[in-house]
Amino acid sequence: MIQGKTILLGVTGGIAAYKAAELTRLFVKEQATVQALMTANAQRFITPLTLQVLTGQPVCSDLFDLQFESQIGHIQVARAAHLVVIAPATANVLAKLAAGIADDYLTTVLLATTAPVLLCPAMNVHMLQHPATRRNLETLRGLGYHIVEPASGELACKEEGEGRLANLSDIVEAARRLLTPPTLLGRRILVSAGPTWEALDPVRFVTNPSTGKMGFAIATVAARRGAQVHLVTGPSILCAPPGVEVCRVVSAEQMKTAIDALAPNMNAVIMAAAVGDYRPQTVAAQKIKKNETQLQVTMVKNHDILAHLGQVKPSQQVLVGFAAETDNLIGNATEKLRNKNLDFIVANDLSQKGSGFACDTNQVKILYRGGEVNDLPCLPKEQVAGLILDRIESLFVPDPDR
Repeated sequence: MIQGKTILLGVTGGIAAYKAAELTRLFVKEQATVQALMTANAQRFITPLTLQVLTGQPVCSDLFDLQFESQIGHIQVARAAHLVVIAPATANVLAKLAAGIADDYLTTVLLATTAPVLLCPAMNVHMLQHPATRRNLETLRGLGYHIVEPASGELACKEEGEGRLANLSDIVEAARRLLTPPTLLGRRILVSAGPTWEALDPVRFVTNPSTGKMGFAIATVAARRGAQVHLVTGPSILCAPPGVEVCRVVSAEQMKTAIDALAPNMNAVIMAAAVGDYRPQTVAAQKIKKNETQLQVTMVKNHDILAHLGQVKPSQQVLVGFAAETDNLIGNATEKLRNKNLDFIVANDLSQKGSGFACDTNQVKILYRGGEVNDLPCLPKEQVAGLILDRIESLFVPDPDR
């Protein structure tokens, strides 16, 4: 996605210009080549030397630099870009772009480049809400520019409202999406994630250590590839991936209801959630007080969501399950694969370091109906998600309208 790509980072004259240094660092960390372009006013907020040190590249700002422009350097810069990011994008530069004005280095490059352009507006709330700015933003969308909406909160002028530069993580994610081939465009993907909580009384519940990281990673990568993604998640502290429809539930019964409503219209269903197999038979209306006697709890089975999905699966839908095991990994996963009518199953051994719950990595084996087993190394969960989605894409029946 970002690794090996050339990103032009345009910085304009707003107070949020200081955040360009951290944004540069994030792009460089992902092994992009970053070329900074600065307006004259941007240099009043942050020095070119800062960005030059972080990028390892001379900062471009002078359209009449006798050395760099002797070879029409701004055109070469425009041609080399895989992506252009303007952060912050002031009201002034938005107006110039909407009108097609090219009166400095940055705006000239923006007219000359054929790369996608990502605009990240940041300004006072009233400037943002001004009809002229709103008109310019709509014009720019119509011209094919991509926009990361500004965040809300306290502004530098001490007013409250919309106009803060978007979170840098959201800007980086938007960049990833623009640099990712849309191989799932037009596909509908349902992902489940996280644990379920099965109530014992108003303050206690039965659960497991799942954090939802694997399911959220799958939803994130699928959205990058252009899919329409629905994520049904149990309790998790993770933030919703941008552009993903999220349904938050608590219990296994709530998860079943949400998934049953969505699944029939999906091209693929990926059940990465750690759904509780059992729940307390009765839920106390009040907190159970500790006393000298032993507490006995009768547990009853929850509905098997995955088995039901396998029974009612449309003929062209791809259904994927997960198996987290502590022993007999292949045998247990194979049985689950066959009994629940899955297209393939992702199995991981919880006894292995860096695999399973609450990790940023996962080491899995992918088992297919025909008996084939793909043994993957320990990888970051987003990379595992990408490999899972590669396999799902290979199973899709070609769409004649795509």
